[in-house]
Amino acid sequence: MGALGRSLVALTLTLGAAVAVAQAGADAERRASRHFESIRNQHPLLVAFLQEMPKGGDLHNHLWGAIYAEEWIDFAAQDGLCVDRTTSLLLAPPCDVSCDKYTSKPAVSCAYADHVLYNSVVDAWSMRNWTPGDGSGHDHFFATFDKFSLTAQNHAGDEIAEAAARAAADHLQYVEIMHTADGSDSAALGAKAGWDDDLGRLRERLLASGLKEIVTTTRERLNQSEKKMQSELKCGTPDADPGCDVKVRYLYQVLRGLPREQVFAQILLGFELAQADPRFVGLNLVMPEDWYVPMHDFDLHMKMLDYLHGVYPKVHISLHAGELAMGLVPPEGLRFHIRESVELGHAERIGHGVTVMHERDAAGLLKEMAKRKVLVEICLTSNAVILGVEEKEHPLPVYRQYGVPVALATDDQGVSRSDMTHEYLRAVDSYGLSYGDLKRMARQSLEHSFLPGASLWSGTQPFRRVSACTGAGSTETTLSPGCRKYLGANEKARVQWRLEEEFAKFESRF
Repeated sequence: MGALGRSLVALTLTLGAAVAVAQAGADAERRASRHFESIRNQHPLLVAFLQEMPKGGDLHNHLWGAIYAEEWIDFAAQDGLCVDRTTSLLLAPPCDVSCDKYTSKPAVSCAYADHVLYNSVVDAWSMRNWTPGDGSGHDHFFATFDKFSLTAQNHAGDEIAEAAARAAADHLQYVEIMHTADGSDSAALGAKAGWDDDLGRLRERLLASGLKEIVTTTRERLNQSEKKMQSELKCGTPDADPGCDVKVRYLYQVLRGLPREQVFAQILLGFELAQADPRFVGLNLVMPEDWYVPMHDFDLHMKMLDYLHGVYPKVHISLHAGELAMGLVPPEGLRFHIRESVELGHAERIGHGVTVMHERDAAGLLKEMAKRKVLVEICLTSNAVILGVEEKEHPLPVYRQYGVPVALATDDQGVSRSDMTHEYLRAVDSYGLSYGDLKRMARQSLEHSFLPGASLWSGTQPFRRVSACTGAGSTETTLSPGCRKYLGANEKARVQWRLEEEFAKFESRF
């Protein structure tokens, strides 16, 4: 046989092996899908299935909102703080000497022996036991943060550890945490610098008056927080928590309810941090969208982002937009936030997007988002408890119908008393999603993450691997030299490969 013949035989064998590998994977997925359908209406079995299912990334996760109230009580007790028995607001010491139930300012530690106090604090710091008849879910939800903020600012490392551990328990491989990591030092600098309608001149003023130094101190602060996280999770030891294996990255969290000069300073810090430190993969603007300043200054905030995007074009942006409902604001307030966030704010992802069908030319906007591949971070539990929008009122099916990429997210799982598993469960119950639908969302979460490097996928309709990782030498358990080199050069692809490994293990059980 000549050289050409041997080459053809080798190619035939390689292609045959690749087809066999692909067929085996497809068979495993079909078996998992059949099992999923067989238990769809048996909730205990469905929860167990979804708990173990790999879920990719959580792209919408607020650090303070991720922590359960029980953890906040422990942190506050460690800090020696007091609590107002009536409002459940944390207060600085000195506390009342006695834990007697008639005291008004007991130590938080008194709650350990007083179940009434303990339960009232948990309820006040979360959505536990809240019902629509208790008043506004929106107001109750957002009021929680001020109640525990006195201890939250002291425990970033513990909080990151908790978020990573919960992500691992939910079989996530990646989480992007929204974190105002400078402790609002940039906001204070912005207040001192004042406002200037010339954003370029204002940027130069802030950089010259100390913002570069805040970048340095923020990075060092995060170093200390991550050391604390690694210590809490016992990373690098035989007893390491699975959370150590979760890839954690950060979105700098801008507080858009602040005065305009402070918001600009925080946005600028977010761009500078993302440029200086690979752990900060982008930025986001937070605080209730319906509050006066976020509504009044929305156009201005988008202009800030538009200008700074031109200065830092490689920095990623995800924006809360459309976290509203009819009646929460006047109708005109529902008609432009998502479009402006995409077109002027340069958002690559939209958080919530609940009011998309209230936007001007909603169908045109949906087509534009699909064309631009702007992913929507879907937070079903959050939208239900804060906005009262769920099931047939929620636009998730519309986004999917128009081909807009979507991924499920937890938002504030500690305050909402949920987790990613139950976000998946709510999606299945509300919209009849299949196993394949859920698997696609998990893959989309990593595809639209802000991790650096190229993707594992050459296409997503359907998902197809890049050529370097296609073929007989690259399966979920083995790597060809070419694929190993490709993964080594691309962090995003490495995390995506890990998800595929986890899917292969999970589906092999069926």
